[in-house]
Amino acid sequence: MTAEEWERANAAFLTEAIEWLRERLECYVAAMRSEAASRKRLPSVHLPVSSKMSPPPALFILGQRFGMTPFELDVLLLCIGFELDTRIGALCARAHDDPHRAHPTFALALTLFDDSAWDVTSLERPLRRWQFIEVEKRSALPLALSPLRSDTRTVDFIKGFNRLDERLSALADSLPQVEEETLPPSQRSLVDHVVSAFSRDRFDAAETVALVGPDTGAKLRIVAAAANRLGRDAWRVKSAWLPPGPNEVDDVARLWQREALLSPMLLVLDAEDVSDEREAEGARAARRFLARIATGVALMTPSAWAAKDEPPITLDVRAPTPGEQLDAWNRVLDCTPETSRLASQLTAQFSLDIATIERIANLVSAETSENTAERIWTECSALLRPRLDLLAQHIDVKAAWDDIVLPAEQEAQLRQIASQVRGRHIVYQEWGFAERMSRGLGISALFAGDSGTGKTMAAEVLASELRLPLYRIDLSAVVSKYIGETEKNLRALFDAADAGGFILFFDEADALFGKRSEVRDSHDRYANIEVNYLLQRIEAYRGLAILATNAKAALDAAFMRRLRFIVNFPHPGLPDRRRIWEKSFTAKVPVEDLELDRLAHFNATGGIIHNASLSAAFAAAADGGVVTTPLVLTSLKAEYRKLNRPINEADFRAR
Repeated sequence: MTAEEWERANAAFLTEAIEWLRERLECYVAAMRSEAASRKRLPSVHLPVSSKMSPPPALFILGQRFGMTPFELDVLLLCIGFELDTRIGALCARAHDDPHRAHPTFALALTLFDDSAWDVTSLERPLRRWQFIEVEKRSALPLALSPLRSDTRTVDFIKGFNRLDERLSALADSLPQVEEETLPPSQRSLVDHVVSAFSRDRFDAAETVALVGPDTGAKLRIVAAAANRLGRDAWRVKSAWLPPGPNEVDDVARLWQREALLSPMLLVLDAEDVSDEREAEGARAARRFLARIATGVALMTPSAWAAKDEPPITLDVRAPTPGEQLDAWNRVLDCTPETSRLASQLTAQFSLDIATIERIANLVSAETSENTAERIWTECSALLRPRLDLLAQHIDVKAAWDDIVLPAEQEAQLRQIASQVRGRHIVYQEWGFAERMSRGLGISALFAGDSGTGKTMAAEVLASELRLPLYRIDLSAVVSKYIGETEKNLRALFDAADAGGFILFFDEADALFGKRSEVRDSHDRYANIEVNYLLQRIEAYRGLAILATNAKAALDAAFMRRLRFIVNFPHPGLPDRRRIWEKSFTAKVPVEDLELDRLAHFNATGGIIHNASLSAAFAAAADGGVVTTPLVLTSLKAEYRKLNRPINEADFRAR
């Protein structure tokens, strides 16, 4: 029987069933009044089933899946008929001999149908346990005389319309269908595991499959592909969408379990905001929800935690391997030596799924831009940036190589850092070093030196050279006095940055990466745990991490071993100070007879020179529009006073 034929047969059966119900009510009313109609032969003992239908009518499918007795099906039909046939209400009023009771009740059902049983009123029996009928509580009425109603979802199912319960649709969103062929091979194997777990028993499986990892998009696609193969609809519920109260969570869990028995579906609990079961609201609601639902659930979490008393099937979800991403880039780009190099560079820098790679390539190919490589690089960076913008401060990069003044040794180190970042794909992928290394694939550098010696500007220069976003880590948003919160914040930060390999700039790094202390109390122990966690994440981070500090000696020795580069930023010497003064004013600034050699003799860092130049420019703009040596000396003297430096008045006099 085709779907269309079944729908027509089910509608015909429902019409006949309501006619049977109406006739039985009429005979019951007639018998009450000793009318002649009472001599008519009563309809069959229970609702008859159509032997011609395969599968059977929706009402009997419902009864089979939820273990209902024939009497319970009769009661359910009484409530369904009341919703669909206006004449049923009038017959109920006549059967109650009360015009104000034009509705079904347990009392009516118990006298109307054969083989009646009082346990139909129990909360443990299917009708009330699964909320197929609802009792409208009225203070003056006992349970047996309280009105009964059937909810919209149940009525729709009996009519043959299998739609998600409207009470659940507000708590969930439907996942789009995903074809397995669009997933990389490493993720297709995970689809097999999910399908295997949920295909054992379509209706009674209570398995929990935990998909663990930071890539939420990959987990959603894996679950959607598994649901597609199983022929089910995938629905996602976020833990934050669950109601806070225990009783409300129980009701929602019961409705979802009912839904799983009513329709082929795969429930996905998105607990990405819950890092472990110890967290408060989200974890409590998610854990109670899982404990109360006895159907298969795909659980998505960033890290493993005990979803139920019994351990779930845990699958680690990772991004496509570098080889799979490289194949995807080579497939979507024209096969030329130039695009092959671009594909290798994109693979080394960005961690993207196959669908995103194809989307970016299609977007760029639809444009008329000549510099395709630049557009693809920009799109990849722009796509991944929003994940990090909420966790760190994005620095608008202005500086380039021409703007920074450093000794030759330090400049060479910076260029070497840039060279290693650009050449990672050759060393790690093409030459196979990544196959021998499980960590340390990123590049980390320490910029050590006094304030104003150029550490931040050097980070900007590298970001400009590598065409990568630069993010300054705001310690106030990362460090927390609460135990475990700092690690949680750092985990979110590194996970968001890892996909783009962005440049992370830890200013005042000694506040985070300080030396571990001797453990005297619990505070020392947890402080050391934070440092240990940072050691691991810095080593595992696949991008460029820059630590800047004014107190190199305060850093933990373990960091020094893990750092690829240590760049010491000294106070600039006389030639370098002259070059800094020369570059401190833009070409548009009117400068008159500036004595650069004299200014260079002042022992000042680049930061002091920048501040003095800026102050002199403002003074000139307010007083005649020309920057002169006396104006610069006055501004420099103010900087010395601000820093409590000794001042020799003769040095600052105009000549």
